[in-house]
Amino acid sequence: MAAVLMKERNISAVVVGADRVVANGDTANKIGTYQLALAAKYHKVPFYVSAPSTSIDMALMSGDEIEIEERPSCEMMFINNVPIAAPGVNCWNPSFDVTPAELITGGIVTELGVFPASELLNKFKTEEREAASLVLSIG
Repeated sequence: MAAVLMKERNISAVVVGADRVVANGDTANKIGTYQLALAAKYHKVPFYVSAPSTSIDMALMSGDEIEIEERPSCEMMFINNVPIAAPGVNCWNPSFDVTPAELITGGIVTELGVFPASELLNKFKTEEREAASLVLSIG
């Protein structure tokens, strides 16, 4: 429905949350976020990620380094212990997906402002240096 909504209605922006944002701006969020970003890019709708600065992990350089939790396949293959999938069927059940920074066309929204994903590393490294200087000058 989201892609059709972007196609048929005058959508001004898509805003999603994030569980983790890494240094290059790649973002991990609940499964389905990546496909929303792809649809937004196709339909030229700005795509924003909103997260507190505490969700930004400068220790990881790219989304390839984010460990993605996989849920048990039985969650999708059984309801109340009753099988709903054909015998022999298997499934993959990741909890999160990673949206590449280049699809975050609007920016990353934090309590410190809105930043293009490409500027995240420089901005937050500067913030860390300023915070360390402040601690040293107070101490």
